[in-house]
This record gives sequence, C-alpha cells and structure tokens, in this order.
Amino acid sequence: MVALQHVLEAGPDAVLLDLGLPDLGGHEALRMIRSVSTVPVLVITARDDEAEIVRALDAGADDYVIKPFGADQIEARVRAVLRRAEVGSPKAGELLEVGGLRLDACAHEVTLDGVALDLSRREFDLLHYLTQHAGQVVSRRDLLTHVWRMPYGGADRTVDVHLSWLRRKLGETAQRPRYLHTIRGVGIKLCGPR
Repeated sequence: MVALQHVLEAGPDAVLLDLGLPDLGGHEALRMIRSVSTVPVLVITARDDEAEIVRALDAGADDYVIKPFGADQIEARVRAVLRRAEVGSPKAGELLEVGGLRLDACAHEVTLDGVALDLSRREFDLLHYLTQHAGQVVSRRDLLTHVWRMPYGGADRTVDVHLSWLRRKLGETAQRPRYLHTIRGVGIKLCGPR
C-alpha cells in the first residue's frame, strides 16, 4: 500500500512490479495502480506461465519480464515503455478548445466558460483524449486502450462511471448532454453545445 501511495503522490515515470509481493497479490496491486494511474508498469517476475503473462498484460501491464534478467535489459525495456508513453503525452503548448471548454494539457487545467474545473487525474485524461478527438465518436474500447491502457478489454462500467462523474462536473447529464453525447451502440462524441 505504501508503494501505491507513492505512485499517487510522486507520479513516477514507470513502475517495476513483482507479482510475488508479500502482503498483496501482484495482480491486485496492478489493478489498483491501473484504477488511479496510467504510469507505465513493467511486471518483473519468475512466473513464466503463458496464462500468467496474458493475465498481467490484459490487466494493464505494459511489459512482462521473466527472471533472471540483466540490468541492461531492464533499462532498455524501461526506455521502450517510456518512448511509447511519450506518444500520448501532452505536447508543449497544447491548448484545446471546444465551445466554452478550454483544456491546457501542459498546465493540467480545464475551464468551462471561464470557471476552473476540479478534475481527478483520470477525469482529466479522459477529457483530454475526448477533446483531442472532438467531433469524432470514440468507442469505450478506445477509451480503455488509450486512457486506461487496457488494450485487451476491461470493464465498460469503469468508463461509464467516469463519464458520469465528468458529466456532473460539466453541468450535464446523459439525458441532457451539452458536451458529451452518447451515440448508442457506438461510443461517445465530444462536441460544443448547439
């Protein structure tokens, strides 16, 4: 639990996670990390069972390294996941606007009609991704892949809950959308008020 608190407070560039933790299962720790952070996670373990590897990757691990391994290999794998993480990170000076919604990715700030919104990190990441794709329908699978880093599926319910919280902060509901429009059976589209 101390490590999870550290992930939340310090915001490390990457996490090396051993599945054989003494007081908490490694898969449970991975699930907890993924519920609050998109930090790249490399699982390092002696478990070389293919089902175990698939389970960890499906749960959100970015890489899986089997012991024994050398320090050079770990350093190269960390560099690789950090390169992949940079692809989706905010670009310098990235300022996105849709209607009265203004998102400053570098400052990690969002305003709606000039009023600052207090968003959790996950809410910000979700809104950031939707704003980057304004006017396009984004599927829940895309959101799980790009915001939650769960490319092989996960709980659509997680997306729905976060969208509900985000709608509340945007002053709207699913029945009376202003910005977040549900396209039944397809996904979510962010567009300015009409």
